[in-house]
Amino acid sequence: MAERLRVAVTGLAATYPYGGVFWDYMQYPLGLRRLGHDVLYVEDPEIWCYDPVTHTFVEHGGRHADLLARRIAALDPDLKDRWFFRDATGRTYGREWGEVVRFCRGADLFLHLSASCWMREEYFAARTVAFVDSDPMYTQASVPDYLAGTADELDRARIEMLRRHDAFFTFGENVGAPDCRIPAALFDWTPTRQPVVLDLFRDARIPVAGRRPVLTTVASWEPSKRELVVDGVAYGGKSLELERFLDLPARSALPLELALSGEAPVERLRERGWRLTDPGAVSCDPGVYRSYLASSLGEWSVAKNAYVESRSGWFSCRTACYLALGVPAVVQDTGFPIPTGEGLFAFATPDEAAAAIEELASDPERHAAAAVELAAEYFGSDRVLNELIEAALRNSG
Repeated sequence: MAERLRVAVTGLAATYPYGGVFWDYMQYPLGLRRLGHDVLYVEDPEIWCYDPVTHTFVEHGGRHADLLARRIAALDPDLKDRWFFRDATGRTYGREWGEVVRFCRGADLFLHLSASCWMREEYFAARTVAFVDSDPMYTQASVPDYLAGTADELDRARIEMLRRHDAFFTFGENVGAPDCRIPAALFDWTPTRQPVVLDLFRDARIPVAGRRPVLTTVASWEPSKRELVVDGVAYGGKSLELERFLDLPARSALPLELALSGEAPVERLRERGWRLTDPGAVSCDPGVYRSYLASSLGEWSVAKNAYVESRSGWFSCRTACYLALGVPAVVQDTGFPIPTGEGLFAFATPDEAAAAIEELASDPERHAAAAVELAAEYFGSDRVLNELIEAALRNSG
């Protein structure tokens, strides 16, 4: 896109100061800046910040703002003064609020990522306000009750807020397809993917010979109970799917390592042969997180049960980063349309997972090269963001 646009982008990179969260959100403003657009990063969630040192939430976000400023400046000095953060006390950091208001009033696009922002009237002043859903099924779960008039007050308010947007994007690439169970009513969802700023991962690649001979992933363990009911069908989180593959290490051609946060059954996992590592240590910083991914021979991961059972077509932001680092991935099938068989493998059963790992282990150099090609073709930020902008401005009229 040749035209230089003014774009505001929301996120939670300061509120949850983990490496993976940083990459999920910040690749949008970083990628937009590389395309030549005038960008402002806006973090205004009206929630307490998580402190990874004390493992609790804190109201004051001063230290989080300082960390955000350093991380942004380290990756792109042009963005060092192009951010705004408001903590739970109402104190603001970075750009002055008046400047943010003026920017949004003149913005061509306000990009609201993953319901990460408290949508004030000032933000809706942008020419086009687009919503990007990275959590398909969870985002749409309350739509049937809303349409039936039975949604509770919180869900009703959330849907009403969502309806005020002009354009709608989702990581659920199958929403609206006959075999996808995600409610498609009320919103006109356009498929999109995580943008990856390829040069930030290309320069961090590790030759295959120098990598650890292990498959890794970074994940969280939620309670295994089915927690979401949509149209009479119950869905759960990632732990529900991981339970189905607990015996996989005994069948795997390579060791399997989990950087697993939450209330995971550590002893049971170790008894089944899983390697466990400290999730806080590998996620404490964007660079450390990227290095952990890069040092792996491959990724192995399940997805949330809701993504799998709904045939959502969802694809992980983290896995996109693995691929950009030249690290092939063996991931659970959600119906995503990205080609598999070289550099990327999709499995539905333990047998399929074991076979995919064996194939990856048989020729890691070939699969590493294929992973790089997949990342460039399907996740490169130039392509993903150009398509998103064009669709957002077109769909909003």
